[in-house]
This record gives sequence, structure tokens and C-alpha cells, in this order.
Amino acid sequence: MERVVLRKGRERSVLKGHPWVFSGAIASGEAAAGEMVEVCDASGAKLGQGWHSPTSQIRIRLVPDAPMANLVAEAVGRRAAFYADDAVTAIRLVNAENDLIPGLIADCYAGHVVCQFTSAGADARKEEIADALMKFAPFCQSVSERCDVDSRAKEGLPTEPVFRVLRGAEPPELVEIAENGVKFLVDVRRGHKTGFYLDQRDARAVVGALANGADVLNCFCYSGGFGLFARACGAESVTQVDISGDALALAKKNEALQHYCGTKMEYVEADVFQFLRKCRDAGRKFDFIVLDPPKFAATKGQLMKAARGYKDINLLAMKLLKPYGTLATFSCSGAMDAAFFDTVLAEAAEDAHRRFQVVARTRAGADHPVLLSFPEGAYLKGVVLRSIT
Repeated sequence: MERVVLRKGRERSVLKGHPWVFSGAIASGEAAAGEMVEVCDASGAKLGQGWHSPTSQIRIRLVPDAPMANLVAEAVGRRAAFYADDAVTAIRLVNAENDLIPGLIADCYAGHVVCQFTSAGADARKEEIADALMKFAPFCQSVSERCDVDSRAKEGLPTEPVFRVLRGAEPPELVEIAENGVKFLVDVRRGHKTGFYLDQRDARAVVGALANGADVLNCFCYSGGFGLFARACGAESVTQVDISGDALALAKKNEALQHYCGTKMEYVEADVFQFLRKCRDAGRKFDFIVLDPPKFAATKGQLMKAARGYKDINLLAMKLLKPYGTLATFSCSGAMDAAFFDTVLAEAAEDAHRRFQVVARTRAGADHPVLLSFPEGAYLKGVVLRSIT
């Protein structure tokens, strides 16, 4: 095993349990992509071991000294409560660094597991990981991989083929899942992320609980998740907006899976910023608005530009709320922490001349645990605001 020695003083984050070693912290030592290396402090004392990524700023991702099959089995075992709940048939099985397997995302959709291998170390061990998932994931019918992830390029990994079955049967074109009484079709080959936003499960339930009788606007709706929960919980009307016609087509298919109700449904293919401005100019108002935009800031260097984007879109939404209306707004930008997001929202509220109460905060659910020593794992932030003026 190759040895990597850190610069003096750079061992502190490792000792605190942070799973990353950046290139600037390394004094000496090299290895091939994905190779396991021994990590030592400046005196030569061993700190741990990790996977080497020679093309990435995150040069080493620390991993426990344990067989991969054990790490996968433990991660899956921590989700046992979800398997006992028939109301939820799609969960995250492995949450990368937060489950001590850096760069591995494994999501299970009704027995079909879809993985993203976003580190050189995880990618080098994909066959071993696939075997472990087939063995330990209950009711597992297949294990596949999605390669269309930007972070793979930073690791020097190929981004094609986009989808490949590693083990088991070929999944259906659209996999049907259930989530607390609402059904969805998941495109595991071409859909966002691994096919669905599993991390917003808790937030969808919160939105649904508050949407009864409301005229709801669901922005960046993708396959319709928030809007369909609002519909299921008695919303008066739901307007689903997305720039992608394919996403809206899937959202309509998802609506067709549900029980009939009297909610008026509207689907709009449009740029959300432009749609909000048109509503403002037309004087159109809503009781409840959901903003779940894509990531605006991938790095800290993009943070201030992202903050302007978040402020602009939340300001537009705040102006479209009826008196005492509700705004559920989210950020999945890991570079923006919760405190800064609150600051951006407060500035938007000031410019909108509205006062709001925070009635709920959301984050990714219990199947997306966050390692206490790894704050970067808490990328998703949700705030539900109620207007009181």
C-alpha cells in the first residue's frame, strides 16, 4: 500500500472525522486512481486509509478498514425501518461519505437499485459493490449504474454509457413506486439524479399537509411530486411549471396514476423566472408557492452569483402570494449553508415588503443521514414561510 504524508497541522480535520483530504494538505505520496493508500501525519504516524484520486482537488477519500460487503450490509441494515413500511417503496440505501462509502449513491426503486459511482475508489469497486447490493438489499431485482454525473469528470471517470445494468434483470422503462399514498413513475435511465428526488420525501409530506383548499403553484416541478401531494391533500388547484416538456409529460402520467379528485390541474412548459414575471405583470396570485430549483452554486466561488439568483426568484414568488399565503422554498446548493439561505430569504422579504413566519424547516429524510463531522453532507435546505402581512 502506498503511503501519503500530510503537511504539518493538516491532520486536524482527519482526526475530527472529516472524510476528505485535499491536494493542498499533502506533502508527499502518489498512487493510481482508486487505489487504497495509507494516510500519515507529518511525523509518519498512521491516521487511516483512503481512496486516491490523482485528478481531483479531493485527493483522498477516507474509508474504514473493513470489507466492502460489510460496509454495504451495514448501510442497508440502517434502513431496516423503511422496509417495514409498505407505504414507501423507494429509498436511498447508501448515502456516500455519510455512510462511510465515499462517492457511492445507491437508490432503490421498488427493488431496482440505481447507483452513481462518483469517486475513483467507488468506481474501481463497482463490481464488488453490485454483488453486495444484490445480496443485502431486500427484494433486490437489479443493480444498475448511471454515469451522467458531472462529478465523475472531475475524477477522470467516463460519463458514458449513461445507463448500464450491472446485475440482475433489465429494469422497466418506467418503474412504479409508492410514497405515502401517492404513486410515481420513475425514469431510472434518463431522469434527474438516479430518477427521482428521494431526498424531498419529508418536504412533500409537509407541503401536502399545508395545501388543503389552496391554489398551488409548483415551480421546477419535474415529475410533479410536490403538486401531486398537494392534490392528494385537497388543493383547490395545482399549476405545475417546468422548462422540460419531457418532465411535464411524466408529471401528467403520474397524475393519471392517482385516484380521481376535484383538484384542477394545469401544466405549463416555461422558464420559471419568465413565468413568475408574467404572473406578476398579469396580477395572478397564489395561496401556496413551491420553489425547488436546481443547484445554483456547485462551488463556493459561485456562491454570490447563486445568492442573487435565489434572492430574485424568491422575491418574485413572495410578490405573487395572496395575503397569508405560504412559500415552500428550497436550496440544494451545498456551498450555501442554512444560515446564508435564511439571510437571502430575509433580504427578499424586505424587498417584497412582506413579513413572514417560519412554520417549518425540512432537510433530506432519515434515509439520507448526514455524518456529524461532514457538514458538506447537509446540502438540502428547505424553509416553509407564511406571510403575515
